[in-house]
Amino acid sequence: MLVNCVAYKQGRKLADIALRDVQQYMSQPGCFVWVALRDPEPAELQVLQEEFGLHELAIEDASGGHQRPKMEEYGRSLFVVMHSVELGDGGLHTGQIAIFVGDSYVLSIRHGTRYGFAELRGRTEREPELLGHGPAYVLYALLDSVVDRYFPVIEALSDETEELEDRIFGGQTTRALIETLYGLKRKLTRLKHAVSPLLEVTTKLHGGRVPAMCAGLGDYFRDVHDHLVRLDQSIDTLRDAVSTAVSVNLSLITLQENEVTKRLASYAALIAVPTLIVGIYGMNFAHMPELQWRFGYPMILGTMVLIDVWLFFRFRRAKWL
Repeated sequence: MLVNCVAYKQGRKLADIALRDVQQYMSQPGCFVWVALRDPEPAELQVLQEEFGLHELAIEDASGGHQRPKMEEYGRSLFVVMHSVELGDGGLHTGQIAIFVGDSYVLSIRHGTRYGFAELRGRTEREPELLGHGPAYVLYALLDSVVDRYFPVIEALSDETEELEDRIFGGQTTRALIETLYGLKRKLTRLKHAVSPLLEVTTKLHGGRVPAMCAGLGDYFRDVHDHLVRLDQSIDTLRDAVSTAVSVNLSLITLQENEVTKRLASYAALIAVPTLIVGIYGMNFAHMPELQWRFGYPMILGTMVLIDVWLFFRFRRAKWL
């Protein structure tokens, strides 16, 4: 569905227009149109392809909704794909944003995203001196907005990691905790797949051979690149922390099992000594030590108690009990 279709000239909004009027405004010097759509139907994309002269391969990628973040050049136009990552329902919600940029148009298409760019559009319209750079500045603003939305996600995942670490060292080493750690690692992997490819995209926009329409905006795209580098490093750090937490959790479980084994072995030893002595005297031989002695029975009982007491304190000193 069509969200907005607005014409701008020299950085200032002219009017909200209909799609059928875009050619009239695009033909004016210094004028460009910004069209925003959400989850369009194939027929709508076909209309846009004919209206703006978009490449059929780019239209195919924009309609799929499952593309890797990337940037491609088709003549004097750019096609950029980004992934939006949003928190919700106890997990991460991923969508796709496809952007077509030409000399006199910007076309943004959202697939499966929960939040739009109405606030961003309003902010850019309040900055006519920057919006005067044309469609390239809108591309920068969209990139910057998407990247800025990654920061609350990484902060939430960082807080979740710290909470899980506290639970691990608090003795809550359970199977459910391991499953939660693996779930957190999957979230970080999804965020990594959204962030890392954009590093290549922003590198092409501020260093080396920059597309002609983006000339003069290198500092802005470099700022987005710096944010992405920081995000990418944070993701790698968190992934390492989660991997370490999984290893520590498994090690603590093993230590707990060893402690249980030690205790069971200690109690088994305390029972084994009396069992051995009683078993020997239960064989009922005629010639046995102290068999006819009136103090033989109490002496054997006392011997068993003394040996068990001695073993108990030895195990206690060794911290097995």
